[in-house]
Amino acid sequence: MVKRLVILGSGPAGLTAAIYASRAKIDTTVISGCAAGGQLMITLGVEDFPGFPEGILGSDLIAKMKKQAQRFGTKFVDSDVTRVDFSQDSKRLWLGDKEIEAEAVILAIGSSAKWLGIPSEEKLIGRGVSACATCDAPFFKDKVVGVVGGGDAAIKEAIYLTKFASQVVVIHRRDQLRAFQILQDRAKTNPKIEFLWNKVVEEVLGEVKVEGVTLKDVKTNKTSKVELQGLFIAIGHTPNTVFLKNQIDLDEKGYIKIIQESKFKIQNEKGEVIGNRFSTMTSVEGVFAAGDVADWCYRQAVTAAGSGCKAALDVQNYLEDL
Repeated sequence: MVKRLVILGSGPAGLTAAIYASRAKIDTTVISGCAAGGQLMITLGVEDFPGFPEGILGSDLIAKMKKQAQRFGTKFVDSDVTRVDFSQDSKRLWLGDKEIEAEAVILAIGSSAKWLGIPSEEKLIGRGVSACATCDAPFFKDKVVGVVGGGDAAIKEAIYLTKFASQVVVIHRRDQLRAFQILQDRAKTNPKIEFLWNKVVEEVLGEVKVEGVTLKDVKTNKTSKVELQGLFIAIGHTPNTVFLKNQIDLDEKGYIKIIQESKFKIQNEKGEVIGNRFSTMTSVEGVFAAGDVADWCYRQAVTAAGSGCKAALDVQNYLEDL
């Protein structure tokens, strides 16, 4: 039996899409993925999602959104899609050996932060180790924090953190930054920002929360310890799109492209084309994208949720057109 709508991903984008679609009486199945909930599950807390004046744990927000989707009839499958075939009108997806088909698909599979890959870092994720300053900076008011990285993202995070932290230590494995010059100038003239050059993190110190880091100088191999209360990893993100290669148009970074030109047009009263009818459709008709997997810029829970809403409304119109 062909399903009406299958949503891949159970973060804010996928769950918002599920709420809107199932409430519109579209039979909706969410493939949650083994890492259900996305990056909100590893944030220290969410204080900028509308409707929660006291803030809310990321895991609690996801649980509430899932319960809301289930209330309208959304079905959940806790598995990962391993491959797809979007070459036919009916979209085929495989969960291991199990195959399912759908008339429409929303890809809300997000992106994954790149981590240092050391055990002490993994142990303290959500306990002082973070990959999102916009999400977690307010928890580090008047504290000393570190930022690992030297690109645009790292320097933007460092500058943002100075609004809250008493000091920000930028740890970079080279002796010069890769960020745009204007960002470098702002950071280097900010009295709260200090740079540690030619250093890599060997270990994150602390048992229940971050207490510091052990650094190794890449030129001398000497180690040193720096006391910190928080550590932000800003070495990039990777969209979770490996299994979509050759099935859908991706940009050079691997993010899903939203079509800019399509046969689905909006016209004004004069018959002039003023835009595309679907704002979330990919290069494959009937396949839509929402959240961080198509957004390398904002990466916020509320922007992901907004795009999930748009994707669900696009699906509703698309299915009515079939």
